[in-house]
Amino acid sequence: MNQINYSEKIPNNVNLDDNRRLQRALEQWQPNYLKWWEEMGPKDSSNLEVYLRTAISVDSQGWAHFGHVKMPDYRWGIFLAPEEEGRKINFGIHKGEDAWQEVPGEYRADLRRLIVTQGDTEPASVEQQRLLAQTAPSLYDRRNLYQVNVEEGRHLWAMVYLLHAYFGRDGREEAEALLTRHSGDPDKPRILQAFNEDTPDWLAFYMFTYFQDRDGKYQLSALSESGFDPLARTCKFMLTEEAHHMFVGETGVTRVIQRTCELMKENKTDNARTAGGIDLQTIQKYINFHYSICLDLFGQEISTNAANFYTEGVKGRFLETKIEDDHVLTSDSYDVLELKDGKPTLVEEPALKSINERLRNDYIADSQRGVDRWNAIIKKQGIDFELSLPHQAFNRGIGTFAGHRFSNDGKPLSEAQWEQQKDQWVPTDEDFAYVASLMKPVTEIGKVANWVAKPARGINNQPFDFEYVRFD
Repeated sequence: MNQINYSEKIPNNVNLDDNRRLQRALEQWQPNYLKWWEEMGPKDSSNLEVYLRTAISVDSQGWAHFGHVKMPDYRWGIFLAPEEEGRKINFGIHKGEDAWQEVPGEYRADLRRLIVTQGDTEPASVEQQRLLAQTAPSLYDRRNLYQVNVEEGRHLWAMVYLLHAYFGRDGREEAEALLTRHSGDPDKPRILQAFNEDTPDWLAFYMFTYFQDRDGKYQLSALSESGFDPLARTCKFMLTEEAHHMFVGETGVTRVIQRTCELMKENKTDNARTAGGIDLQTIQKYINFHYSICLDLFGQEISTNAANFYTEGVKGRFLETKIEDDHVLTSDSYDVLELKDGKPTLVEEPALKSINERLRNDYIADSQRGVDRWNAIIKKQGIDFELSLPHQAFNRGIGTFAGHRFSNDGKPLSEAQWEQQKDQWVPTDEDFAYVASLMKPVTEIGKVANWVAKPARGINNQPFDFEYVRFD
């Protein structure tokens, strides 16, 4: 492969043209990335021209440059948010010290672990969504899927840049491993279980981008507080793109609910399936599944690792500087939901070891706001149904509730009771089969599948009937 023209092929603000060592590392990694994209990225997309947003700089004019691009020619850039002059570390034992521009030797392993875990989620979601374009309900949706995919690819580049630039041989090896693990692979799975689950249909995709990408928002926000300045700046810029992914999720679910309500009223039925829609009960089951596996992404309720990351200054809390405490937490407490005498119970725990739980609670409150907006749609249509987030103990695989059975409203269950009632709460094979039966691709400009409403507006002030995807 010819040497990369970094100023044109890879837009960046990290002076790649002047860093020959980093250039050599990326020149060795890029062919493997492109091979991974061809084999594991969006299927049969190489010859399509897609109306994509490409970041070419971090300013307001450059971060959202729109145009039709062939997918393999997308310019995956490397961007850090603008440097904050005199930035200080805002928490932990190094509070008040200058932010680090190089990796502190004593925290090298912890920082590498955090970067690798975050980096692993980015290609995983692309792999999970590999086949979805084949059943896209409109060209608008297909374009949004591809936009999410290329930005997850760019987020992988962002983490790989950090590994190559700051972690030497170990970093290069970790960067290669990010391309050898694959979602759902029995031998080399992705690090976090939620990223080994299938995304079999478009309702699952909307839920994924609402719930999983919202987890990404909170993890990136906590990392953007890091005392390691290159990581903090990288994550701050990634958050601008993560917001679009959550927009795709929330508006996608909104459109499904809107269409479901319309079909129920038009056909005078309580079950939208009879009119070719997705019934509200099934939407609730999808919420239950995706939300509960995302709660696991925050880790153990009481975590020594999270406490260490915070004390070291490598990973903070959501909106760290806006929290009114001493940002050291050696004497503070926090109420944590734990399993006591077989029941979920609030227990006062040391705040320093409850970092994960606080971040999870921030996520829960944010997730609820979207559910409230969905319920407002249902109520406006005059339909007697209310969606909800299941209890924190429901269907958990990590933490104090793992291995225990609870109903969606938090009542303890025996294994036999769970088996008897679980079909009320999580999607069944029949549910998945029904939703799959609706997944017929719509490729005509301005048309949309029957089970989902048109969006309220198009992309970048374009109309819905714009040619978002051009076929060969």
